Amino acid sequence: MNDYNKLTDEESRIIAGHGTEAPFSGEFDSFYKEGTYICRRCNAPLYTSKAKFDAGCGWPAFDDNFPDAVKQLTDPDGRRTEIRCVNCDGHLGHVFTGERYTQKNTRHCVNSLAMRFVPSGMNLPPVLTPGK
Repeated sequence: MNDYNKLTDEESRIIAGHGTEAPFSGEFDSFYKEGTYICRRCNAPLYTSKAKFDAGCGWPAFDDNFPDAVKQLTDPDGRRTEIRCVNCDGHLGHVFTGERYTQKNTRHCVNSLAMRFVPSGMNLPPVLTPGK
């Protein structure tokens, strides 16, 4: 993991430990500037601000991700679907479908601490990949 960005203990608890931040506590919950949300651990682009919407759930919500940026896995209890960064396998949050919040009918409910924001017009940092 030394090939990735250094994480705080709380970021590590969420990203590596599959944790969840408290609802309405994250910096990106009510944040609506134009730009790109990237993985906090590896800098991989995850979501564009155009895909962000207010679901009122207490976490940033997106109805689409960049192609091949996020993978979905069923939680061990079979009740929810976890989303992880494809590049570093970091836990992002959960995805829900069938709620009809948007036309895409999907809600990626993402922990703010799992992401960083890069404003439009700024260069994205290089994606960090172990061994490269």
